[in-house]
Amino acid sequence: MSKPYPNNPFLQANFAPVQAECDAPDLVVVEGELPRELAGTLYRNGPNPMFPPLGNQHHWFLGEGMIHAISVEDGKASYRNRWVHTEQYEAQRKAGRRLLPTGFGEAPVAGAETVKRNVANTNVVWHAGKLLALDEGSSPVAMDGDTLETAGPWTFEGKYQGPMTAHPKFDPKTGEMLFFGYMAAGPGTPDISYQVVDRNGALVRSDMFKAPYASMVHDFIVTDEHVIFPIFPATIDVERIMKGGPTIAWDPDAGTHIGIMARDASVDTIRWFKGDPCYVYHPMNAWTSHEGGRTRVIADMMKYSRVPLFPSADGSKPPADLADEQSILVRWTFDLDSNSDSYTEEVLTDLGGEFPRFDERFAGHKNRHGYYAAMKRPKEAPGSSYDTLVHIDLESGKRREWEPGVGKYLHEPVFVPRKEGAAEGDGFIVSLAYDTARNISDFVVMDTDDISRGPVARVQLPMRVPFGFHGNWRNRA
Repeated sequence: MSKPYPNNPFLQANFAPVQAECDAPDLVVVEGELPRELAGTLYRNGPNPMFPPLGNQHHWFLGEGMIHAISVEDGKASYRNRWVHTEQYEAQRKAGRRLLPTGFGEAPVAGAETVKRNVANTNVVWHAGKLLALDEGSSPVAMDGDTLETAGPWTFEGKYQGPMTAHPKFDPKTGEMLFFGYMAAGPGTPDISYQVVDRNGALVRSDMFKAPYASMVHDFIVTDEHVIFPIFPATIDVERIMKGGPTIAWDPDAGTHIGIMARDASVDTIRWFKGDPCYVYHPMNAWTSHEGGRTRVIADMMKYSRVPLFPSADGSKPPADLADEQSILVRWTFDLDSNSDSYTEEVLTDLGGEFPRFDERFAGHKNRHGYYAAMKRPKEAPGSSYDTLVHIDLESGKRREWEPGVGKYLHEPVFVPRKEGAAEGDGFIVSLAYDTARNISDFVVMDTDDISRGPVARVQLPMRVPFGFHGNWRNRA
């Protein structure tokens, strides 16, 4: 008998993995009609542990990645999902059991020490003709955008083989992809790499610098003029780890450090600003302002008071009142003409959430419209997740919200423009909704004119899609 999955909340309900790969070429639209303007594919990535954990420990972040693709054209939709065939996946599939742990600090089984770890489970992006599955500690894995077959690790023609963030940024004007990698000089090091890839996929810049300390750097920010490297006190301390302490831990004494560099400048020019300890998994957007004759960087961030999902440096769990904390959307302003190393903060809304998105044709430029997932019923049931989608007008502060109903939960919202040249925010929000009563997921489409009216189309998928992390839309060529 195979080993059962343990009673871990991130292995239960819709966090539990699915084991089947599926092709469904003709899905049923069970509500409304798919807009004819919508033509492309929504790719979603998330952890989908292929075997039970080695021991009792399991962290949501460490399950093997699976890509889910919903393609839409001419009012019809199809679905396909595939595992990302990393070296880790292939070795375990051949062995028929788990070889590498899903708990931080655990060792692989004997004989598997040389298997390269890469879960490729956090994001999936399209650039220069390649679909790239990403986690934040490995090289990207290239896949076929139509079949989802894995081509293999992508190292930019061998020019960069270090870790790559799961959150590269794309310049909407130049087509460049910008990314970084933390612990770039090895485990526990404060070294961060910074790379720029042109619209054709060629690596055109690669640098290295040292952050104030080693930490989990999940995301960063780019404007049309600047790059912003946020270092938050989710520290990675080799000495602490060697003593049996947590691999990644909340250590507020380290403080928050925000590095800002002009995009055409050397990493030696990075200017460090300091702030109160906090954590941000995901920024919404940022831009450089020259209003009033002063140069400022303005960044909208989803801020937590501490890092979620990780213990304190002494190994203790978060206080009970912070265990279910949601991040709050705030605006940070950095005055680059000031001699101060501080920055200001403005709270933009009182409804917390996660997975902030926007019209990414305005990436690095001032935007008005933002979208995110919120949790208004966090205690509804074990295994519950985000239950509301939010559209916020960042100028007026006005919100529109859509709740699919009790027992129904949502993934990250993704914005799709209505047509080429449409005004900012004019288009659709696409996402996935899980229904506990039916134990199945739906593809949902909302018109950004008023998302509170609910989906203009709901498409039933052939299976549930486990709660995951990120996805992106690729327009049909």
